Amino acid sequence: MNNDTIFALSSGRGKAGVAVIRISGNDLNIFAKKIIGRATVAPRHAYFTNLRDGAGEIIDQCVVIYFAAPHSFTGTDIIEIQCHGAPAVINKVFEFLRTNGMRIATPGEFSRRAFYAGKMDLSDVDGLVALLDAQTDKQRAAALRSMMGGDSEIYATWREQMLRISAYAAAMTDYDADDLPANISDTILENIKTLYTAISGVLNNYKVSRAIQYGINIAIVGETNVGKSSLFNRLLGTARAIVSDIPGTTRDVVSAQMDIDGYLVNLSDTAGLRDTADFVERIGIERTNNEIKNADIVLHVINPTSSPLARGVRCKTPGVVANEILVVNKSDTIDSHDIKNAIYVSAKTGDGIAELMSVIRDQIGEITNNGESTVMINARTYDLLVTARDELFAALDDFNGDYDILSEHVRYAADAIGRILGAIGTNEILDMTFSQLCLGK
Repeated sequence: MNNDTIFALSSGRGKAGVAVIRISGNDLNIFAKKIIGRATVAPRHAYFTNLRDGAGEIIDQCVVIYFAAPHSFTGTDIIEIQCHGAPAVINKVFEFLRTNGMRIATPGEFSRRAFYAGKMDLSDVDGLVALLDAQTDKQRAAALRSMMGGDSEIYATWREQMLRISAYAAAMTDYDADDLPANISDTILENIKTLYTAISGVLNNYKVSRAIQYGINIAIVGETNVGKSSLFNRLLGTARAIVSDIPGTTRDVVSAQMDIDGYLVNLSDTAGLRDTADFVERIGIERTNNEIKNADIVLHVINPTSSPLARGVRCKTPGVVANEILVVNKSDTIDSHDIKNAIYVSAKTGDGIAELMSVIRDQIGEITNNGESTVMINARTYDLLVTARDELFAALDDFNGDYDILSEHVRYAADAIGRILGAIGTNEILDMTFSQLCLGK
């Protein structure tokens, strides 16, 4: 890590009441006193000042806060300049900082400095990335828990236990069996089994974690002209999809996001399922089948005049594992509700939508364990947890009294957990993780 003094806009670009510009470097106390115009500057105090350029011209009226190392986000000295959010003001401040020997930060460079200073581990950084991307309350809560060390504490405990087991097992090769405590082998194996079970439990919740992080996929499917697009618009509360009486109007997947009780939902309106010679429409139907395969919930829409086949069977697309809800649309045109296990709605009038939303909420609750706390797992963490689990399984499965081999398997498992935390890693992994952050982080 270099010792350059770096700066970046921590707040968003564009016209705003206030912009926050963050500076990180060594010995910034001198620069803080210079721009504030005081002989002494107390850390963590806000100073209102006229920020002036090298010629003494006022750039803007600002609030300046100085954070002294090591009690700062990066572990280095930090200055935060709060100026007006006009692009011209921000650009002028940037120009002033450059003339004082500072450079613009690369994406995630502030967090990288925090990582190297021991302020964060890589699991915390993953949580920060997720928090900055959070769109719903459930995403916020899960990401915040991870960023504040909730997940790191679990991983660090596992790693410490693995390293202890590995060291203990390796040391046992120096002793005769008669010199070892009774049942020591059983104790070691039981500890490995406990770790294996704990990691397997987290991996089993990967689908829950993905649903919270990336959203629950709901696909609206059915034959042509059953009102899928109308239902799509009704659920969104806006006219997002084109509605027409002409069969096959929707030829591609139309997607939108919505928030249901704090969960991100990816809602898709799909092309109508039917036999057709139209090449473009057939491509749309293929995409519909892909949406069904990837869906967590399928809203299978029919109407009162649908064919007996459509009324009586569920989606038969290979690979469907989703929860399917049968929805009878256009309920305002009929008097009887004789199809069992179906939700009757009218996308036109809104009748039945509340009941449908209640069923969708129940399905979301099942998918997400009703929002119970879960370890947040991204693809990188998942792969490393699988490696750790498999190494522990190998330690148990291959054990024939050779503690050296057992020790190696457990140490490899500990290394995998260490990579989750960034205690063991490569520059490529660090570069990929920190590059996901914005300039001001």
